[in-house]
Amino acid sequence: MRIEGSTVLVTGASSGIGEALAPMLAERGAVVGIAARRPDRLQRTLERCREHSPSSRSWTVDLSDVEQAVGLVDEAWDALGGIDCLVNNAAIGKRKLLLEHTAEDLDEVLRTDFLSPVRMSLAILPRMVGRGSGTVVNVASGGGRFGIVHESAYCAAKFALSGWSEVAAMDLADTPVEIKLVQPGAIATEIWDQRPGELPGLPGAEFATAETCAAGIVDAIETEGFEFFVPAELETHVQTKNADIRGWIDLMAALGRTKAGAG
Repeated sequence: MRIEGSTVLVTGASSGIGEALAPMLAERGAVVGIAARRPDRLQRTLERCREHSPSSRSWTVDLSDVEQAVGLVDEAWDALGGIDCLVNNAAIGKRKLLLEHTAEDLDEVLRTDFLSPVRMSLAILPRMVGRGSGTVVNVASGGGRFGIVHESAYCAAKFALSGWSEVAAMDLADTPVEIKLVQPGAIATEIWDQRPGELPGLPGAEFATAETCAAGIVDAIETEGFEFFVPAELETHVQTKNADIRGWIDLMAALGRTKAGAG
């Protein structure tokens, strides 16, 4: 699809990748709808979008609430006069030892990182198919293709989103709708902040900027293909893991011992 002249709905737009992506899309000529749970920060993103696209809109939504997420699709579709592209970007992390994850931790991560984007997609896809065009971009993670120590809930959600996206692309292959899957690596966003009761991120991680990742999503939207890694070198980690799963587990376990000592 072409971004210029399109309407794009971006979740998780109050910080990080979404905060960088939304104004980038507006600058390229899209009317942008943005959603997140922090109204003050969302307003700042909206102001940046309106510098280029005055018709852009925002919605304050808690995307850990699946029903709010589905309701957002209905509201945004009507307010924007249809949606050409949905970017499911909102996500939360949870870095804890496996046995320290609570049921509440697991539920929150799965709702935010998997159930809400999938339910939003199911709400919008029939409309896109009926209209004859549309794109859904699911922003997963390198952790959707390989396990990351101490991030069991996060990886479970991102693996699930990656698998769902693959089958969605298969089932919609004969329709005018595209499914795209973006796999970011270590991106310098709030998801890496160490929160109370959690462990630090991977030691020695080299971070790309949120702007670099946003530019990768822009390229994915306008480029043929299904899966896109940002940075592209991240795909080599997937290949390494697939070639030697036992070795990958041992490597991550060793890093985990370092992390646990640092936490």
